[in-house]
Amino acid sequence: MRHFGHIPPTAREGLFHQQPCEFTADSPARVMSAALGATLYSPATRPRLADDVIKQHRSGVVSMVLCLEDSIDDSEVEAGEDNLVRQFADLETRGEELPLLFIRVREPEQIPDLVARIGPAARLLSGFVLPKFTAERGTPFLEAIADTEERTGRRLFAMPVLESPELLHLETRAETLAGIAGIVDKYRERVLALRLGVTDFCSAYGLRRSPDMTAYDVRIVAGIIEDVVNVLGRADGTGFTVTGPVWEYFRTQERMFKPQLRRSPFQEGRAEELRTALIEHDLDGLLREIELDRANGLQGKTCIHPSHVLPVHALSVVSHEEFSDAQDILRPERGGGGVLRSAYTNKMNEVKPHRAWAERTLQRAEVFGVAREDVGFVELLTAGLAE
Repeated sequence: MRHFGHIPPTAREGLFHQQPCEFTADSPARVMSAALGATLYSPATRPRLADDVIKQHRSGVVSMVLCLEDSIDDSEVEAGEDNLVRQFADLETRGEELPLLFIRVREPEQIPDLVARIGPAARLLSGFVLPKFTAERGTPFLEAIADTEERTGRRLFAMPVLESPELLHLETRAETLAGIAGIVDKYRERVLALRLGVTDFCSAYGLRRSPDMTAYDVRIVAGIIEDVVNVLGRADGTGFTVTGPVWEYFRTQERMFKPQLRRSPFQEGRAEELRTALIEHDLDGLLREIELDRANGLQGKTCIHPSHVLPVHALSVVSHEEFSDAQDILRPERGGGGVLRSAYTNKMNEVKPHRAWAERTLQRAEVFGVAREDVGFVELLTAGLAE
């Protein structure tokens, strides 16, 4: 699979200076981690889940979570498990290319049980999403994954969700973060990414952000994101991929504030129509939040609606200017440091301070591609929506 693989090759050729790479569920962890992109959640109880998975992959989704936790009622767990067993068996018979598939469980015991019940079709499974993760609660989950991997010989990844009250509350945050850092480092080879459960953070204080506000406008949430990235998202080799929070809105409702999506990138052709459509579906706030995610050290995003996937991926493509800067900074002859003017002659690139940024940018370029010099996110959105 590859990002924008649902777009015909000739159209991709016109969009990309460097094409997104191909990857599979057996690719190196560093590639898979960077390539998660917009991870689409779906309740495990959906009766046509196999059809949904195939349909979404054909539309550009490369990672999905089949959820047995908060997205379903407590009384539906057993039915959800039974449905997953049936749907994985169905998917195995289809012979279709699939996205990376993860199951969000509630308890550690579900991990070996589900893998055993799914049987040979478990080869389609990339791992598990672990809820309410702390060092104490997370250890049994990670041990269950390690044991199941050893028993089956199938590589399985973990994606812990950071959403517990201990992490939220100021008096226990530092200790909780230190504990999480210790346990995920111990199981580093199995932890693909850390996911932020911002909805649970808001719930603890009776908050819910409107579609006119990003997670960063809710100061208590912004503070938690800052601390998580500070401890767990460092670029010195000790950090992990930390993914952006979910965007909850996908239907039109009355707006209180001026749209945040400026007109200038949308002036030509169908672009103004696209701008109007994005605003009407409350996606202008999503676009702003995606930009703020990256500015604050987050990669990819949790999504609960298919309409959110393409904006996340379009804004993950590396611009030609970013690519040029990153390449200049990482040239071997620049190993001694120094300052140079960018090829676009609009900024100074400091080799040593910007090296980690450049390395991360080229990693993103590998999986999401590099846009042509005259291509921006509007063209990428328009091309993706046309398919």
